[in-house]
Amino acid sequence: MKIVQKALAFVGLLSLCALFIYALQDAPTDENFETKQINDYNVYAIQVPSDLNFSGEALPLKNPDILERMDRELLVNTYWQSNGLLMFKRAKKYFPIIEPILSRYGIPDDFKYLAVIESGLTNAVSPAGARGVWQIMPATGRENGLEINKNVDERYHLEKSTEVACKYLLKSKRDLGSWTLAAAAYNAGTAGIRRRLKEQNVSEYYDLLLGEETGRYLFRIVALKEILSNPTKYGFNFRDKDLYKNVPTYKVEIDTAVTDFSKFAQNLGVNYKILKLHNPWLRESHLNNKSRKSYTLDIPEKGYYNVN
Repeated sequence: MKIVQKALAFVGLLSLCALFIYALQDAPTDENFETKQINDYNVYAIQVPSDLNFSGEALPLKNPDILERMDRELLVNTYWQSNGLLMFKRAKKYFPIIEPILSRYGIPDDFKYLAVIESGLTNAVSPAGARGVWQIMPATGRENGLEINKNVDERYHLEKSTEVACKYLLKSKRDLGSWTLAAAAYNAGTAGIRRRLKEQNVSEYYDLLLGEETGRYLFRIVALKEILSNPTKYGFNFRDKDLYKNVPTYKVEIDTAVTDFSKFAQNLGVNYKILKLHNPWLRESHLNNKSRKSYTLDIPEKGYYNVN
């Protein structure tokens, strides 16, 4: 009996070692990805990392209120798995466009996660009138040189709208003194944040009593930063080939009116839908361009779409 018990214990030890080795595997390979069990889903309490920061500014996590609010956003965004996977997929496509623009303006890289919570990295439309990945309002866009009308709306131009966001954030940082407050101001306005700071006689975002949306804003950004930076830690399993990629494009300059973008697209070897996918700032099927302004279109290289 003792021999049998020792044998069983040895087998059990081997099984535990095998499970431990399996758990330490790197990102999923094609082989194990296809054979993973579908019933390995569990829900765990999340340990809030003690070193969380936004743009180098530490979160005061020893404050129990701050800890609970951070825990909430980590839980919500970890266990909203479908949305989380979409963020990983889109980030692979759009972060390489956003990151160098932030760097060129001297904006901390963490602000790319602000775009994630603003729009989910889509050309979103808000009830208040904000548009695009950076959710820019018409007045802010026009003040910073964007063309916004029924024919052309450059808030949907990712590079140009990212530059506008950078200009706004730089001004907010100068006015308010910290990147954290600048981020909050992107949601509530610089004047609004300044007024709240004065009314409540505090100087930090984390000491402010704010409404639901702005009160959660920084915590949501930090949660997405933490999760997107550490996918396997939060249970997200994917391969690089599962993520979205940018289709290579070339530039076409136009400085005249275009009466029919469907015919225009066909002459370039694409169709109207594909032209709009790569140039969402074109809002109508034609371009007025009475001023003979020069526009740059992105046209996908041949072979990436099947066009009839």
